[in-house]
Parts: sequence; C-alpha cells; structure tokens
Amino acid sequence: MPPKRFSNPFALRSAASLLLLTLIATPVAAAPIDYDRLDRRLNALAQDPGIVGLAVGVIEKGEIAFARGYGETRIDGDPVTADTVFRWASLSKGVASSLTARLASQGALSLSDTVGSFETSLRLPGGTERDVTLENLLSHMIGIVPNAYDTTLEDGRDPAEIRRSLGKLKAVCPVGDCHSYQNVAFDAVSEVVESVAHSTYGEALDALLFEPLGMTNASIGRDGLQNAASWAEPHRYARGAKSAKRRKVKEAYYRVPAAGGVNGSIRDLALFARAQMGLVPEVLPQNLLDNLHTPRVYTRREQSRLSGRYGGHIRDARYALAWRVYKYSSDGVRVVGHRGAVDGYRSLILFDPELDTGVVVLWNSNSRRPTAIQLEVMDMAYGLPAKDWLQLDKKASQ
Repeated sequence: MPPKRFSNPFALRSAASLLLLTLIATPVAAAPIDYDRLDRRLNALAQDPGIVGLAVGVIEKGEIAFARGYGETRIDGDPVTADTVFRWASLSKGVASSLTARLASQGALSLSDTVGSFETSLRLPGGTERDVTLENLLSHMIGIVPNAYDTTLEDGRDPAEIRRSLGKLKAVCPVGDCHSYQNVAFDAVSEVVESVAHSTYGEALDALLFEPLGMTNASIGRDGLQNAASWAEPHRYARGAKSAKRRKVKEAYYRVPAAGGVNGSIRDLALFARAQMGLVPEVLPQNLLDNLHTPRVYTRREQSRLSGRYGGHIRDARYALAWRVYKYSSDGVRVVGHRGAVDGYRSLILFDPELDTGVVVLWNSNSRRPTAIQLEVMDMAYGLPAKDWLQLDKKASQ
C-alpha cells in the first residue's frame, strides 16, 4: 500500500519537505485489535489507586470501534462513560491549529501572515511579532524561552498583559530557528481567530469544528466542563497514598483557550481524531491536514523523554502545527499525536494517518501510567508482539 496523502502546499519549502521525506516509511498492514484483551487490561489499570476515572477510544480503519469509560468521575462518584467530559489540556492546541487552518481554507487568513498584521496583544523581543508568522506561532518557533511566564498565568495575571510583557525577554534564537513550547504566547491564536471570525473564540469553534464534526459534548471554559451532564473532577495522587485526592478545577489555563481551554468526552475526541485522518474532508480536507501534520522542527527534549520511557519504540520526535510527529517501532511508520496535562487531568491522541487507526485517552488524575495505553493499542494495530507497557503483569506477579 503506497503512501497516500502528501499533496502539501508547503512542499516548496525545502526544509519542511526534507523533514517529511525522512518520516515516510513503507506502511505496514493493519492487524485486528483485540478489544477483549484491551478491556481486561484497562479494567486492571483502573484498579490502581492513582487512577480515578479513565476513558479510552479506538478508531480502527476509520471507524470508532471502541469507546468506553472506567472508574469514577470522582472518588465515590458516578461511573465514567463514553460521554463523560474531561479537560483536554494541551490537546486544545491541535484544535486551535485545525480551526486556524480551516479559516485559511476559507480565505480569511493565511498561515504565512505575520502575527503583527492582526490585532493581538503579543509582543516579542526586538519587535519580532512583526516577523513571526502564524506557522511560526503554531509550531512554537517564536524565539523565546519555553513556557514563558506560565507561572504568572497560574498566579492569576491577565494573559493579554503577559503577552505584552514578553517583548522584554531576551531572544533565545532567531524566529523560526528553534522549538520552544509555549502556552500564553500560543494563545495569541485565539485573538487572531476572533479578529477574522468576528466572533468569540468559542463561537468560532462551535460553528467551524464542534458542530460540523458532531462533537456534541465539546466546549471551552470552566463552565462548559462543570455544566456537562457527566464531568470528571480533577484528582492528584501521591506515591504511597491509599487513594487520590480531589482538587478544585483551576481557571488559569482556561484563560488561554487556544492553548488549553477545550473540554470534551472520549467520543468527541474520537470524532476529532477521525477528522484528523482525513475522513471528514468537508470539514478538514486532506491538503489542510497535510499542512498541519508536516514536521517543521526536530524536538530534542521530547525525544530524550521518549527514549527514557519507551526505549526508542517511539522516536524521531518532531513538531508540526500543534501536532507531534514520530516514527513508531522498528518499522519506522509515521504516527501523529499530542499529549496534554493540567492539574488533575491528562490526555493523549496518537494515530496512523495511513491506516486510519489510532487511540485517544482521557483521565482525571496526575498519573502517568495511562500514557502507555497508546503503545498497547498501536502495537496491536501493527500486529507486534504483546508487551506489558502498562506494567500490569509485573504488579500481578508481586
């Protein structure tokens, strides 16, 4: 089966084209996913005291084949279902880039437009907001220190004020030369969207993504989470404790909605993942997705983290437009995904756009263990030998 989807408008950019070519490998055939085995392992994982509630969805060959909840919305609360709403945290960034690209496809803007050509609060060292393009912003290549002033956002400072103060920083590299992950600066995207859509950011999301994709439980903001019929409350677990502790829903990252403001159920996230595979072309056409998923930069820090945790099973970590792109397993097949984390919540998405197969996970605790679900599912999808990525077999033998 030959590679199928690379009619990329960025092909004229030689650097991006070379990066893309390094990531194209001969696709492997899909294998049937053993959902009974997956369900057993997820039920076992849900017994971990650090896991309160968990929702998992699997898209197999373009269809949502699995969407289930495990555990509870809070300690001694209601069961998690496929419609329970969680915070998506930084998966919101891929939503933001998809919305921006859709506006570009409608002629409202171009990804090559500079941020300075819109009315935003973003200021950068040396006035480089006049040079930073939307592509630079969405790929975190704006030349400032990573996570600039996140702590002041968490302390309650207005994000627009923070963005104006970023111009006082020293540049760490020229615009477009290095990757430095952002939250407050990234959210200038929401200001751009509002200026061209002539609506609030949330209204633009509803009209252009959530409603067309059938994401009926998706929303932005704390009220959107807490007003849901079923919503998962945040928890934190300390090593050695008998159970996780409930936390308050914090407002800080809701105030940067493009960076961390989206809520939704696992069913919503599975629908969004299908759209990222090119299966809803009337909303997200393939040439738009090719733009979003084309790597712009190698991410050394991400690669170091993956090497330590997964021993090279996921490697060659690169960043596209609010999406991460990797090579998976020894076959080096191309996968696309992202992760999110905010106090009391975690999230992830990982998929193979050639096989139209992937996995989405949401949970309401700070545990890292569910991140390994992506490897268990994708290994099954590729027909690889089963490996205890969740470390359940080891615990059962103790």
